[in-house]
Amino acid sequence: MKKSLVFAATLGISASAMAAEPIQPIYATTVEDPAKVELGKKLFFDPRLSASGFISCNSCHNLSMGGSDNLPTSIGHDWQLGPINSPTVLNAKFNVAQFWDGRAADLQEQAGGPIANPGEMAFTHVLAIGTLETIPGYVHDFRHVYGDEVITIEEVTDAIATFEDTLVTPHSPFDRFLMGDESAITMEAKAGYELFKNVGCTACHNGKAVGGSSFQKMGIVKPYETDSEVAGRSAVTGQEIDRFSFKVPTLRNVELTYPYFHDGAVWDLGEAVNIMAEIQLGRELKAEETDQMVAFLKTLTGQQPDFKLPILPPSSPKTPRPNP
Repeated sequence: MKKSLVFAATLGISASAMAAEPIQPIYATTVEDPAKVELGKKLFFDPRLSASGFISCNSCHNLSMGGSDNLPTSIGHDWQLGPINSPTVLNAKFNVAQFWDGRAADLQEQAGGPIANPGEMAFTHVLAIGTLETIPGYVHDFRHVYGDEVITIEEVTDAIATFEDTLVTPHSPFDRFLMGDESAITMEAKAGYELFKNVGCTACHNGKAVGGSSFQKMGIVKPYETDSEVAGRSAVTGQEIDRFSFKVPTLRNVELTYPYFHDGAVWDLGEAVNIMAEIQLGRELKAEETDQMVAFLKTLTGQQPDFKLPILPPSSPKTPRPNP
């Protein structure tokens, strides 16, 4: 039986009732390879993967700030101002693709991009590997996890992605509500959720991540006014029809991931709600409705990662593979 059905049965809610909701609860990831996760965690926080030695994955996806950097657009190598808002890394495993334009198919492909991007970490994969190979601790860890005498970029990105795969935020008040705990959220938040469904927000913001499963045009009913020149999905597909289409962001932990939208232009969650209702749905919300919607969105803040892994008995390192 699936974990969600077990929880549902325990709390007295029917599996069919929970499955009928457009949003589904999430659960902590089961760690199957603690050594690889620990290696990925080290790499995620290590600025030595950048040319300057100052920028790590955590610089733009700060795990104490909702997995983002709370800047309109991120700051990269040599203080370059990036073109786009940093999406949260929390719950990114549920995304249909990575980056706003979906140019990376998965977390592993995404992990390799910033290292070699001249506007971000500004290294090369070759130089990054060369740096890691000068650090005895990394040489030992890679040999232990992968059984290779030579570190590869595929192993680096695999380890980072394996760590990022654990960065989910379960046990939010709304998840507890979904699983039958009526007292987990307020009446105002419940009204906000009903409004969220009734006005059509769940057409795009659905599933476990409450988003991340599709690409949508920004400004369906009314154009979105911005100074950003970012083209969106069309930069990947080359199709004009995809211009200004972006991956729908997750709304999990949205109260922590301000400022909002791909250009990071809006700092207030209520203002972001009103803009989206207007340009996407052609709906002007009353002040009370906005407050209800915000109350609901704040219940999507879950348990933040604490990085603790189960204590396991020591295992033998993998047998090194012979060099070709």
